[in-house]
Order: sequence, then C-alpha cells, then structure tokens
Amino acid sequence: MDAKKRILLVDDEQINLEFFEVMLTKLGFEIEKADSGTEALEAVKRFRPDLIILDNVMPRLSGWEVTKILKTSEEYREFAETPIIMFSAMDDVKDKVEGLELGADDYITKPFNFSEVLARIRAVLRTYELIHQIERREERIRVAEAIADRVLEYTDGLRAPLSSIASEAKALEPECGSARPFVERAKAGVESALAKLDVLDAAVASLRAEADSLKSSETALPAIKTRYRGNPGQ
Repeated sequence: MDAKKRILLVDDEQINLEFFEVMLTKLGFEIEKADSGTEALEAVKRFRPDLIILDNVMPRLSGWEVTKILKTSEEYREFAETPIIMFSAMDDVKDKVEGLELGADDYITKPFNFSEVLARIRAVLRTYELIHQIERREERIRVAEAIADRVLEYTDGLRAPLSSIASEAKALEPECGSARPFVERAKAGVESALAKLDVLDAAVASLRAEADSLKSSETALPAIKTRYRGNPGQ
C-alpha cells in the first residue's frame, strides 16, 4: 500500500486534530485538518483525500450530515466512494447503525485506542485498494473485449472480398492460358490469407472466452462493497 495516502481529519477539538496529525504523519500519511463540517467539505475538493476520519458530534454540521452530503450530493459525486471512518462519543447502537447506513465504512467510539484506530485505517485502505484493483482489471477486460470486437469486425470485412476473389480465380483457371501460373499464385495467396483469418478468428474467440470466464468467476464490485462496509477487518 502506498505510504503517502492522504487522510482528512475532521474534528472540532483541536487536541484530537493535533494528536492524529502528529501520529499519522510519523507513519508516512499526508494529513489535512478541518475543524468543522463546512471546512471539511471544502477540504475534500481541494485535498482529495483517500480516507476521511470524521467526528460525528460537531456544531452546525454534524458528521452524519457531512457523510450524507458526500454520499448523495451531485456536487460531490466524484467523492462518493471516499471511505469514511466516523468517531463519536456516543456508544449507542442506533447511532452506529445510522452512521453505517449513511455510508460510513467504520464507526469508532471515543475514547479510542490509537493502535486499534490505526489497524482500522489500514484495513479500510486495503479494502478500497482491492476494489480499485478489481475496477482496473474490469476496465482492462472491457478494453480487451472492445479490441476483439474490432478485430472480428475487420476480419469479417476482409473475408467476403477475399472469398469472392478466390472463387473468381478458381473459375478462371481453365480459361486463363498463359496467365494460369499467375492466377494460381493469386488463388493460393488468397486462400492462405483466408486461412490466416481463420486462425486469427480462433485466437480472438479464445481470448473472448477467457475474458468471459474471468468475468463470471469474479465477485461483483457492489457485493464486495456491501460485504466490507462497516466490516473492514473481514
């Protein structure tokens, strides 16, 4: 995992911000701080964090409200998948469930143990890195399929005129006289080209079958996100 992951810390208590900044900076993370929900939303656009550590209980704009805006607002659509670890002094199951249902990836109750928080940070980042790897693989499969379709389209476009030339050359053979060797070479060349097109078609079909097998065997991204949301350590 890249050590220079960007983490946005959001808390209205400066002592918490300073503590996390010192500890996480020492561990190689790049840190940005915000002491209010409004400032956090501005920092998201500017800093583009890989992870947000968000205090829930803040004046004016709570952590829940910030999370809801990030996950549902069209203005923040490109940041909707940014993982969020929410902190709260409230140890109520209803509060935790609400935070997770809004889209938070984990919920930690204050007072916290930093070693546990760090483990959860790393677990969430690992999960999202896995998701990004799968997304990149799916994109490569889509590109390969598009290329295969274009190749098949190209070979289909060549096959018809080549087949026509081969048929005409064969029909001309009995009547071509001194040009017969040329006609035979032309027919042989066309037949060779058609054979190579058959080989190319078979290779493309094999690649398509392999891509289809990969797609059918992998877990769908929505299922992965559902599995890990709120359970990053699993």
